[in-house]
Amino acid sequence: MDSRRRSTSKATTAHPPPPPHMKMKMGVGVGLHQRHNDKELKASDALPLPLYLTNAVFFTLFFSVVYFLLTRWREKIRNSTPLHVLNLSEIVAIFAFIASFIYLLGFFGIDFVQSILRPSTDLWPNEDEIDDAQNPDEIVLKEDSRKVPCGAGLDCSPPQIVNKEIVSPPSLVPTVLSEEDEEVIKSVVKGSTPSYTLESKLGDCKRAAAIRREALQRLTGKSLTGLPLEGFDYESILGQCCEMPVGYVQIPVGIAGPLLLDGIEYSVPMATTEGTLVASTNRGCKAIHLSGGAASVLLKDGMTRAPVVRFASAQRAAHLKFFLENPNNFENLSMIFNKSSRFARLQNIKCNIAGKNLYMRFTCSTGDAMGMNMISKGVQNVLDYLQDDFSDMEVIGISGNFCSDKKAAAVNWIEGRGKSVVCECVIKGEVVKKVLKTNVAALAELNMLKNLTGSAMAGALGGFNAHASNILSAVYIATGQDPAQNVESSHCITMMEAVNEGQDLHVSVTMPSIEVGTVGGGTQLASQSACLNLLGVKGANRESAGSNARLLATIVAGSVLAGELSLMSALAAGQLVRSHMKYNRSSKDVSKVSS
Repeated sequence: MDSRRRSTSKATTAHPPPPPHMKMKMGVGVGLHQRHNDKELKASDALPLPLYLTNAVFFTLFFSVVYFLLTRWREKIRNSTPLHVLNLSEIVAIFAFIASFIYLLGFFGIDFVQSILRPSTDLWPNEDEIDDAQNPDEIVLKEDSRKVPCGAGLDCSPPQIVNKEIVSPPSLVPTVLSEEDEEVIKSVVKGSTPSYTLESKLGDCKRAAAIRREALQRLTGKSLTGLPLEGFDYESILGQCCEMPVGYVQIPVGIAGPLLLDGIEYSVPMATTEGTLVASTNRGCKAIHLSGGAASVLLKDGMTRAPVVRFASAQRAAHLKFFLENPNNFENLSMIFNKSSRFARLQNIKCNIAGKNLYMRFTCSTGDAMGMNMISKGVQNVLDYLQDDFSDMEVIGISGNFCSDKKAAAVNWIEGRGKSVVCECVIKGEVVKKVLKTNVAALAELNMLKNLTGSAMAGALGGFNAHASNILSAVYIATGQDPAQNVESSHCITMMEAVNEGQDLHVSVTMPSIEVGTVGGGTQLASQSACLNLLGVKGANRESAGSNARLLATIVAGSVLAGELSLMSALAAGQLVRSHMKYNRSSKDVSKVSS
């Protein structure tokens, strides 16, 4: 403890605090370059007013004169008066129109073009600007405000401890904000400009993220140093993946495999920050490969959505239930539902009643998409159609939790949701001993007492496994799936049984609700798309709709099989704690850095 305190004190005194005139600038977390001479004129300088008031004046003027001129010209046309005959008010209106048009064009047109053409690498002040500065300290180059990924020419490594001293990496390229950006930041901080409108107002998603990030730092007084901003395509997430971005989180991706599944080898990408997870899954893949590979079967493929509607009586709710479950009505309902998409195909409708409330669980195929939006549109079509014959039906919600999405539910465990897959393999006794470092009898007994009996004692719902969610979540994040659907997707029962007179081990995983897609959502982002491409399931399968998503589901199940096999073996051999101490413990004394 004494040495820890001494090294902390030394590290603190090794870096004296900045002078007072720099503290105010450092507090905002971003380097600013103040220009004193040759200030560049902008369209927003037309009136000595704040930017938002100037914009409001010219917007109002522009639309007012346009309305006035159109009204006057309509009257002239009706009265057969020549349009070129103008009175004083019309002449003034034309001049006002021209002036406001020039302002708006200059502010929103020319500045927008300049923001695109302005080189993004022009981050350092030039020599003339440095010479013009009254004081060299007025140019503040701040650390870590515009980071690029490691390996892109800059050192973005964290502070290192050398001889009990904290040594910071070299200074990084700073952010230089223009005066116009400064005005926008101040407007966001004051609340005049909503943060969520920056992308639409600026027309530049990267610039909007940088401004939002700086405004957030000023509002909270907290630094976002360490959260990267550079090296990401913010245009790709606009309107579909993430709102109001200020950066992105880096998660390392490891490769487990090759996983030999159905006669084909797959290198499985896993995004995780848990040490030993990739290594353990990789060991399971090795055991499967040496035993001849695993086999998988797709049992079901259907996404679900369950709206809830209410009637005045339970009798009326029952009438609709009977109508929907009548096979004679299915063809017509299916035709209405399928109009929503060329891939959506209604499979069945199952209903449950709670008093006068009816829950209708629609199931349909969704091609290579995970399909939540697709099925929701189809359900809405059917609800609109039902209103004609059941006008007293009150739609309470498009989702009534009988689906059930992102929640552990028995209906998913029993009926399935998304892809239902079973994957199995017979592990040779010799492989169990040499690779897994245990024996068949110990694995079979542990599985019964832990995954089956132990989970039953805990009242588990779909959790009859060792750590299926670990592997599934890592693959989900790497391939752009919805990580929140890990809740039901990781429902899994792991079975282990001695076969061939006790010499070999039969192991299987049954997963009834794997919800995956290879198009839409996060699958289109560059990193996630690359991981899907590694597995050979990128995008939609044009020859057989839905084949890529179904294949991805079987790969997920095969990866879970490998992970289950390896962890259970580590538990049976007493290796779990030792392996985590070796691979999941940092040797760095982080207390020195954090202090």
